Amino acid sequence: MKHQTFFWFFLPTGLAMVLFIAMPIVSVVVQSLFTPHEAVFITTKNCGPFGCANETTIDQEATRQLREGKPLGRFAGLGIYFDRGHLAVAEVAEAWKQSDGLGAFAEKLRNLPFYRAMAFTLTFTFTVTPLLIAFGLVIALAVNSLHRHLKGLVIFFSLLPMIVTPLIGSLILFWMIDSRGILGSALQWLMDDPSLSLKASTGMTWIMLIVYGVWHAAPFAFVVFYAGLQTLPQDQLESARIDGASRWQQVRYVVIPHLMPLVTFVALIQLMDNFRVFEPIVGFNAEAHATSLSWIIFNDLGGETRQLSAAATTSVMTIIGVAILLSPVLFRTWQDFRDKK
Repeated sequence: MKHQTFFWFFLPTGLAMVLFIAMPIVSVVVQSLFTPHEAVFITTKNCGPFGCANETTIDQEATRQLREGKPLGRFAGLGIYFDRGHLAVAEVAEAWKQSDGLGAFAEKLRNLPFYRAMAFTLTFTFTVTPLLIAFGLVIALAVNSLHRHLKGLVIFFSLLPMIVTPLIGSLILFWMIDSRGILGSALQWLMDDPSLSLKASTGMTWIMLIVYGVWHAAPFAFVVFYAGLQTLPQDQLESARIDGASRWQQVRYVVIPHLMPLVTFVALIQLMDNFRVFEPIVGFNAEAHATSLSWIIFNDLGGETRQLSAAATTSVMTIIGVAILLSPVLFRTWQDFRDKK
């Protein structure tokens, strides 16, 4: 009876997970193993007053029938994963042979679309995530120490970056760094260079995207940590004060250990969110200097010719990347749970 009750309780959740998580992932994996059919060409002989010539054209009807008969496309196995648009195994091997050192090899890898996108994605993820956790914790501690009449107003303004739509927020910062914006004009005046443009530099573009990522996501960490501070046992802080602990020692030895489960939670959420960075790139119009795995998927699905197989392959590799990123945090959580048993 006990197991039967659990079964009926879990059934709706299990069905939802199968329908909205498992099946889409399976469909994407299957699509990544197929490549679109090539067009069917026919050669006809046309004769005129000046002689005969062979003319090659696309057989529209045969091509349509082929694609309707096998909508998934032609089975390619793992071939798409190793082509130039993804892992580019042949190109990487050739670059390694022609490179004099690691610097030259890395420069050649940056010319390959997947590795260029992966470089920015990893840089963005591993820079933004620790920074937003640190800023969120500092803001939470600062707000928690304010007078209760000021907390509501400060919390409201602290949440504004998270409330603003990501695309709108990135556009606001993009306009500010424009040559006609506040930051862009100020920098031109300071450097005495009217032609200076932040948007023309790849390094500055990456920095602006990282700054935006921290600005937009730090309020989430702040809300989580601020809620955790409300559950902090005051007797522990009082004991630390009596023992002569400084403010920093109280934070280090009492507050942070109490918030560590929340730090793990925020890290998990933000690692997943930052690894699929997309809106800032579009909002900053930064495709010339920075691309991500999510942007590659968007680019493959857009335009006149939708490359479903290429987009599916990048999606599978993104899922694998997220799983690898989360594995250390999940393993640490599992160890903590096991030690408490």
